[in-house]
Amino acid sequence: MSLKHVFGLVLVLGLGAAFAENTEGAQETVAAASNGTMWYAIAAAFGMAIASFGGASAQSRAVAAALEGIARNPGAQNKVFIPMILGVAFIETVVLFSYLIASGILKKM
Repeated sequence: MSLKHVFGLVLVLGLGAAFAENTEGAQETVAAASNGTMWYAIAAAFGMAIASFGGASAQSRAVAAALEGIARNPGAQNKVFIPMILGVAFIETVVLFSYLIASGILKKM
């Protein structure tokens, strides 16, 4: 499955879930679309989807590289493990910052 297919699937599922919650308020959705607040929700969904996908792929690559290094040289576990945990924590902070930005965007609605 290519990157375009994965991104499209995440986008469709995320936006579908966001709009499926409010099936009774179709008139509110139309009113929100007319004054532009719907675009805030779409921007927040795009931001979180991209940050989550990027963070997950970066963390998986970092952990895979660390485990490969430990497998090749088991004596270096103590020297590899702590920097790997720090790297994963720094990657996760980017995702958390994007969550804060997305929630700030949604509060403008």
